[in-house]
Amino acid sequence: MDERYVIVDADTGVKFTEEQLDERSAVAIVQLRRRGVRTGDTVLICLPVGPDLLVATDAVIAAGGVAYPVPADLPAATLRDRVRASRARVLISDVPHAIRAAEESWVRIVLGVADLGVPRRDDTAGEGDAGHGQGAGRA
Repeated sequence: MDERYVIVDADTGVKFTEEQLDERSAVAIVQLRRRGVRTGDTVLICLPVGPDLLVATDAVIAAGGVAYPVPADLPAATLRDRVRASRARVLISDVPHAIRAAEESWVRIVLGVADLGVPRRDDTAGEGDAGHGQGAGRA
């Protein structure tokens, strides 16, 4: 049976199946809850378009949070304004200016992709089994 890929990481070319994304989301849900994400929490997600964004969004929704995606390529001032206006308690991002913006806002929990339990590129073993990011936890 052919594996059906649902997304390809544009940076690495690694392909992901729905099952692989579901496994990553399940791990991320547990980590979000352990870090204090509660039902109804607004969670800013500032990641480049790709598998990590998909996993983070799915995990936030499954954990009962409200996903608030913010484009990772916004200018720093615009991003800072959006972070402040959101009144979110939680940020998932590896983008330095998003993390700095969180320090001047309502955000109390900052998580990077690695904090969600998603393997980094150098932790992967084989095609179709990759993730990336570096933790920026401030929980």
